[in-house]
Amino acid sequence: MKRAAVLAMVALAAAPSAQAACKGTIYLTFDTGSQSQAELIAETLKRHQIKATFFLANEKTVRGDYALDPSWAGYWKARVAEGHAIGTHTWDHAVFVRDGADGKVVVRPGFGPQAGKPVSWTPQQYCEQLKRVDQRFAALTGKPLDPLWRAPAGRTSARLLDIGKTCGYAHAGWAPAGFSGDELPSAAYPNALLLQKMLRDLRGGDIVLIHMGIWSRKDAWAPANLEPLINGLAQKGMCFATLREHPDYKP
Repeated sequence: MKRAAVLAMVALAAAPSAQAACKGTIYLTFDTGSQSQAELIAETLKRHQIKATFFLANEKTVRGDYALDPSWAGYWKARVAEGHAIGTHTWDHAVFVRDGADGKVVVRPGFGPQAGKPVSWTPQQYCEQLKRVDQRFAALTGKPLDPLWRAPAGRTSARLLDIGKTCGYAHAGWAPAGFSGDELPSAAYPNALLLQKMLRDLRGGDIVLIHMGIWSRKDAWAPANLEPLINGLAQKGMCFATLREHPDYKP
């Protein structure tokens, strides 16, 4: 056996397991948005060998297309190959408004033919919104989504959560400390302040919410904060995993 191979085996045997070294696990999650930070996010996660969870809606992107158009097939295939978990965020990014009459829910889609208008959907119609993402994702990548969903803006009710569960998807919110603040105006909430807060408050078991680009924020969050957040949490002994490994969402 070559000397280099022997040394590698010795080093591997001497190194503590990653699991033993973990003081806690952080679950990074990414919701679609303008997709302006999509490549940066993918490159950063790959460089640090981190697996995360993505929630997809068919949102308009900075390319002028939509996040679930065939033009994004290569991007999503690569994330599948890397082992990330991927869930649905509703096809039209439909934000819950309130419970409606006769078991319906009132939502406001962000995209599609009913964009910006409050509409009343039956449980079946809402389920179709969740499953439409699943169907398109399977067509693009050959793989189904994980049985996870996230309500746009995180707005839910007991009725809406039950609709998602009946449809086959477990809802995944985020920890208060895991709110990245990337939707907030950067003048009032600069990146340095948001990073400091997250590094101070995040604890093992927390789910973190980050968007893949926000149209309204002038000073984008991810280029300044994603790498320092990962490094800072790693220095505190935190490890990273997908929601497949989270005790609330394990199959």
